[in-house]
Amino acid sequence: MDKRAFNTLVEYLEKVPAIEKPVASGSDENGLWWIKFSIDTFHPCAWKVVQEIGHVCNYLSLNERLPTVFYPVSPPPYLNGGPEEFLSWVIETKDKDFKPGTLMKWLEGHLPRPVDDLTQWLIDENE
Repeated sequence: MDKRAFNTLVEYLEKVPAIEKPVASGSDENGLWWIKFSIDTFHPCAWKVVQEIGHVCNYLSLNERLPTVFYPVSPPPYLNGGPEEFLSWVIETKDKDFKPGTLMKWLEGHLPRPVDDLTQWLIDENE
């Protein structure tokens, strides 16, 4: 897959609070693609970001789930260190026809807006 196919998704994710640059991307010979990034675990929005992206990528709807999976990856902690340095997050597709730009549109439609406005992420749901 051409790297240009990832541009809008990478640019969008790099605006999300707590996501650290750079955002990496790639694909395999079957056209299945992935995005990998780190999240600043000390950022006040870190777990909100995980929750929001997890909702869209893993469980948007009971009846119509996206063909994506969002999950953490790490080398062995006992050999390397803690999550601040070695925990990464991956979004991958399970459908070669589902394009990175399509996921960007789904994220854009469901994550706080504008995505880079910290105040939109910090809104208390109990108010």
